Amino acid sequence: MAPPGALKHLSLALGAAVAALGSLLFIALKLYFRDVNDSSVGWRGRWERQLALELGRKAPNGDKARSCEYQVLVLGLDGAGKSSILHYVSNTEAKKCISPTEGFNSVQLQYNGFQVDLLEVGGSQNLRSYWNQFLSKAHILVFVVDAADGPRLPAARQELHCLLAEDAQLPLIVLANKQDKKDALSVAELHRELALHALNSQREFFLLPTSATYAGLGTANSVLHLKNLLIKLLAQI
Repeated sequence: MAPPGALKHLSLALGAAVAALGSLLFIALKLYFRDVNDSSVGWRGRWERQLALELGRKAPNGDKARSCEYQVLVLGLDGAGKSSILHYVSNTEAKKCISPTEGFNSVQLQYNGFQVDLLEVGGSQNLRSYWNQFLSKAHILVFVVDAADGPRLPAARQELHCLLAEDAQLPLIVLANKQDKKDALSVAELHRELALHALNSQREFFLLPTSATYAGLGTANSVLHLKNLLIKLLAQI
């Protein structure tokens, strides 16, 4: 029979070996699944990780991003594609038909303590008079324009500038939507048609080309660029 001291040393040695083996197995499995995820994840997964990293950065006071609620107001003439944009910003699943908004529509995004409420107000003539009533609670205004609907651009320009006259500081994102249409105006052309050169120099302003379709999600005109931009802007507030 082995001395008690020898048994004790043997037990400690076996315990250390088991612990080491367990650690190596854990690391191996972690590396394996990391490689599998990295190789199989698509552009949507990479984009989600990018947002997570952006929101995980420390705030100026050294704390993690605090829990905040923000509202993004989404406006534009009827038929501009606002409902489709909200759908694909919140859900990248394909949808054949997205019904236009007759009154109000909203989606909610949540990332690392951020809660973003995107509120869409219908763009029909009878609803436009209510648009300015929602500006006071908005942190960002998103104005959607059908870049392929030339005859209605003057109306879109007038409505946009009336809104901007109500609030000189509200950050603005204009979406040149329906870039998948062959007769859609470019960003530069829309900038001129909407007289965006007249904007207050103090206003934070962005003009993005978008295609609010499932096929457009993987292109340079993806509405996910809007989602990325919104999160980055709100993280600075």
